[in-house]
Amino acid sequence: MAEIVRMPKLSDTMTDGVVAKWHKKIGDTINEGDLLADIETDKATMEFESFVSGTLLYIGVQEQGTAPVDAILAILGKKGEDISKLMVEKPLIAIEKPIEKVEVAPTETSPTPLAKTQAPTPKPPVSNQPIAQNSKVFASPLAQKMAKERNIILSQVVGTGENGRITKSDIENYNSSTTVSNFVGVEKYTEVPVSQMRKIIAQRLGESKFSAPHFYLSIAIDMDNAIQTRKSIQDILDIKISFNDLIIKAVAIALKKHPKVNSSWLGEKIRYNEHINIGVAVAVEDGLLVPVVRFADGKTLSQISTEVMSFAQKAKDKKLQPEDWAGNTFTISNLGMFGIEEFTAIINPPDACILAVGSINAVPVVKNGQIVSGNIMKVTLSCDHRVVDGVTGAKFLQTVKSLIENPAIMLGTQFI
Repeated sequence: MAEIVRMPKLSDTMTDGVVAKWHKKIGDTINEGDLLADIETDKATMEFESFVSGTLLYIGVQEQGTAPVDAILAILGKKGEDISKLMVEKPLIAIEKPIEKVEVAPTETSPTPLAKTQAPTPKPPVSNQPIAQNSKVFASPLAQKMAKERNIILSQVVGTGENGRITKSDIENYNSSTTVSNFVGVEKYTEVPVSQMRKIIAQRLGESKFSAPHFYLSIAIDMDNAIQTRKSIQDILDIKISFNDLIIKAVAIALKKHPKVNSSWLGEKIRYNEHINIGVAVAVEDGLLVPVVRFADGKTLSQISTEVMSFAQKAKDKKLQPEDWAGNTFTISNLGMFGIEEFTAIINPPDACILAVGSINAVPVVKNGQIVSGNIMKVTLSCDHRVVDGVTGAKFLQTVKSLIENPAIMLGTQFI
């Protein structure tokens, strides 16, 4: 008996799915566990395996087509089986429009333009009487007379007089070869469908920004000791760690000391999380994913480093699974590697805070009364004011600063 295969719900926030690629075609024999299609969710593109066996009789969503969760994705059954009764249910499928390229090319001889191409009204030829072009230009009478005699269009002359007034010397020094040409270009643009990931990013962060009252706290951190510590670990112990790994460890310890920051607004109540799961924002082609380092306070630097590198590779390969990005209690977004000195980030629900990390910059600093070269990193904490007050956020940042500036405090005998 034929069975319907429906659009699966592959993440807790998924409402629609896009069929990125079909691995089977109508008429193919499918065994349970065979790779049927690649489904693009709001988080990643995931492989979807068939849970039934049979012949592929019907495909309900074509490649690059969108359908809601539980819509008919395909129908499997015996070859030649009548599936008309199963197809009475009409899936709500919206096929994404292909990339459109639109050009607007002005021409006087072209025929009536197509629906998406419109030629602007042809401009009249430049008059041989410059005075007609000069009537609205601010110029001295002598300059106007000289322009008329020399067949110069005053609108192309840069005035050096008061309030941009064109003077005699401007006309005398005018060189037509240095003016803006009458070149007419072609207007172009490209439109691409919004991916499921980008739709959900827009929806969730829009809700966060406009529902949670954000406020921001920034602090500068002296990175000299952190730089030396990182170098020593890598040179002596041959363990590769990043500054981001040090920041994750410092934040995890600070959250243990300031549990009010490790919290969530739930409307009628506030949840103070005793476990510490830190989301680490990772950029991918279609947007941003936030895989979670679970129980980060109990992990060593090398464990954190290995886990974050694994997440980054899986995100690049679109292999992250729903369990990888669920359960965050705090988030870190680091743009320092792109040279961004300082920025503010939008809180990643359900967290109450997110830490934006900038680049490390060599700047003059005062130490022991002397101006010396130092390495400074600026971080900004975005807080949900419904949960975290200014003093609470400030104390948390002070702890993070103290830990990063004095790595020996947070890196005990078991830190590696």
